[in-house]
Amino acid sequence: MRLVMSEPVERMDRPYARRWWALLVLCLSLLIIVMANTALTVAAPDMTRDLGLSSADLQWVIDGYTVPYAALMLLLGAIGDKYSRRGALVLGLVVFGGGAVSGYLADSAATVIAARAVMGVGAALIMPATLSLLAATFPRAERAKAITLWTATAGLAIAAGPLVAGALLQNHGWSSTFLINVPIAAVALVAALVLVPPSRAAHHDRIDYVGGALSVVWVGSLVYMIIEGPHFGWGAKAVTAAVVAGAGLVLFVLWELRHPRPVLDVRRFAHRRFAGSNVAVALFFLSVFGAFYYLTQHLQFVLGYDALQTGVRMLPLAGAVFVGSALTGYLTPRIGMRITVTAGMVGGTAALALLTRIDSTSTYGDFAPPLVILGLAIGLALSPCTDAIMGAFPESELGVGGAVNDTSLELGGSLGIAVLGSVLADSYSSHLKDATAGHGLPPGALSTAQDSVGAGYAVAQGIGDKARQLAEQAAHVQNARQAGQLKAQADQLAHGARQMADAVGASFADAVAHTSLVGAVILAVGTVLVGVLLPRKGASAAAREENEERELVATGNR
Repeated sequence: MRLVMSEPVERMDRPYARRWWALLVLCLSLLIIVMANTALTVAAPDMTRDLGLSSADLQWVIDGYTVPYAALMLLLGAIGDKYSRRGALVLGLVVFGGGAVSGYLADSAATVIAARAVMGVGAALIMPATLSLLAATFPRAERAKAITLWTATAGLAIAAGPLVAGALLQNHGWSSTFLINVPIAAVALVAALVLVPPSRAAHHDRIDYVGGALSVVWVGSLVYMIIEGPHFGWGAKAVTAAVVAGAGLVLFVLWELRHPRPVLDVRRFAHRRFAGSNVAVALFFLSVFGAFYYLTQHLQFVLGYDALQTGVRMLPLAGAVFVGSALTGYLTPRIGMRITVTAGMVGGTAALALLTRIDSTSTYGDFAPPLVILGLAIGLALSPCTDAIMGAFPESELGVGGAVNDTSLELGGSLGIAVLGSVLADSYSSHLKDATAGHGLPPGALSTAQDSVGAGYAVAQGIGDKARQLAEQAAHVQNARQAGQLKAQADQLAHGARQMADAVGASFADAVAHTSLVGAVILAVGTVLVGVLLPRKGASAAAREENEERELVATGNR
């Protein structure tokens, strides 16, 4: 047996015998690029403390990965189609691993952000390659099952990131969350060469580099605007990014409509099945990433769980994704994509609606049911959508198909963190101001506490530390009257610290409930839209779906 798999999958006269082992490699590659984001949310407090990061620094440490990742996927997916999909995967793993090593060695905000950006470039190579290689390697009859496992892996990674990071942070520093990616990337790289067959488009004309460059400009500017505006205000940078994104999108659409071989035929979005699938993917990850953003904070700061305990408590989400994925494999062929996806989105809306009941007395038991429902919803909805998106592209554009699916996913996730994160911050700040009215809190302390739930508890801790210092002074003062005064001041400050901590916890819980309501409304409106867009199941509808898919593929082959 050859050590390196060299026979292209396109030349095989029968399905590749080790295709399920190849899928394991693709899922492992997917796992690390999703975990790279979710793990960082747990490691962020230690990183902030060690590097002295400002809130802006921390935001760009997180999002320095997202901008190149989202912006480059379409162009790099097309390049992978033309030259080598496995080559794109291998190169992406090398770049991603190199960025992870740089992150491990980083000692400043700038170097961490740069390392994360390099990892984002690697992820932009890996993500579309995993889906295009999956579609090229598996026969059409097995593709839905393979995509189901791919989607389940993404759900697992969302929960596994905090768990792995939490375990590492028990005995190691935040930099270990970068280094853990290196051996996994190395294993995936070697396994890709041994188990994944080479693949590229049998017929592929020159790449539309102008269209590709315009996609980089408008997607990159849009993601930058989504990050910059809600978090740092709508100043010159955010407004400029918005203008560039809008102009870039218009130019991209006009260019692609006129080009004989566009990097992405935008006419596909006129087809209901394709458009509905992309809307569903974007809206689902808007709700999932937005909810994940504030739920991990609530578990850590308000309920007091450490990083590892937080990761363990997110596991029901991962388990439910696998169950939901198994259900969709059974249900979709029988009742149709429209009902399955809509049911998943209704479930996601219900999960967010349950979170509106969160208050200052809530325990983990109040979070577990919504997490399970959300996981089931992810499994139900995403696999059929991904299968529909990939099925809309001809063999020569599988990398582009994977990039379209993943760009919808990433744009939805970015919007979720930005929009729901902004709603969370505003709601928390407003509730905390009301909760502390009349407490005599200095304006500077209140302003600091309103910045984040972590800052709020830090202010409360600072007041408590001052109370302990005064109590210690009182214990060593000989003058009874002076000692009594100091003790009274200490008791008053200790009471104020408890009041402040209670106000912070209650305000953040109220903010979680309010933000969940906003997320539920957004997802409910999206559910109606997707239900209208997706075609119905039935004899005539099934025929329309098949004809539409053939038309989409024919469009791509023109």
